[in-house]
Amino acid sequence: MIILNEKEISSFYTIDDAIQDIKKTLTAKEQGKVQAPHRTVLEFSDINSTSIYMPSADLDNKVAAVKVVTIFPSNPEKGLPTTQGIILLTSTENGEHLSMMNASYLTRLRTGAMTAIATDYLSKESAEILTVIGTGAMAFEQVLGVLAVRNIKEVVLYNRTKERAAAFSQRLKENGVDATIYIAEDVNSAVSRADIICCATKSTEPVFDGTFIKPGTHVNGVGSYLPHMHEIDSTTIVTASKIVVDDLHGATEEAGELMDASEKGIWSFHQVYGELQDLVSGKVSGRENEEEITFYKSVGASYYDLAVAKGVYQQSLNLGKGLSLEV
Repeated sequence: MIILNEKEISSFYTIDDAIQDIKKTLTAKEQGKVQAPHRTVLEFSDINSTSIYMPSADLDNKVAAVKVVTIFPSNPEKGLPTTQGIILLTSTENGEHLSMMNASYLTRLRTGAMTAIATDYLSKESAEILTVIGTGAMAFEQVLGVLAVRNIKEVVLYNRTKERAAAFSQRLKENGVDATIYIAEDVNSAVSRADIICCATKSTEPVFDGTFIKPGTHVNGVGSYLPHMHEIDSTTIVTASKIVVDDLHGATEEAGELMDASEKGIWSFHQVYGELQDLVSGKVSGRENEEEITFYKSVGASYYDLAVAKGVYQQSLNLGKGLSLEV
């Protein structure tokens, strides 16, 4: 078994790698070559924390994976990361456990890569202004994902704690982001400027007013992943010309904003334009004009983790990375 830690994985596996590997797996899923049982979620409501168990298998490449990820929002106060996880990769030919790898970086990276794919199909090619709402654990890879597919000139940051937004701005600069970076005082003014919005919060209430979204804007909602979380408001949902989800089954059970709109009768899951795999396969079109407002909602699904885990494992073999152990 090859053991891979976060530092080693991040030294050779990039956002561009993740984008390509996810597209390949989405194509395989469209062809019926991927198994993805629904994930199991354990909620620890007394501390507002979650543990998620996510299995999947690639029948064509004869490999299966299970990811275990924990999300503990108060961890930074204890000097620990918010998100911690591992992925176990297993051969479906002989049952051999091939690799165990850190999944914290990969969870953030695959989520950013998924956003990149959605943004590439749904945002205007001329998009120049990115607004990021929430500068926590998931936000950095969201920016990387958008920068991978659009020529962004300005990044506008909004966070309830301004000091965290400032620290995030510095991190972007230190990592070579050469766009002009602003820290917004008011979230709705940041929204009104945007061509692309990335919302990455775990809020249980909408974090901006959808009436401030200008025509032609694309919105990514990736922070809320449980029924009680609602970072996007109903105005955004009913205004959007196209709503694309990463996984329809997951969205119907875990996308709080969409579930709430459906329960109120102001929107229906039948109005979902398609899944991410439908965009990649060409089953549905992406953006069709400069005025439509588009919305991509992500709650995560196991086959996205399988996609990047396969890629990391193959690269680790090619590059001689990781620690080989008998377990």
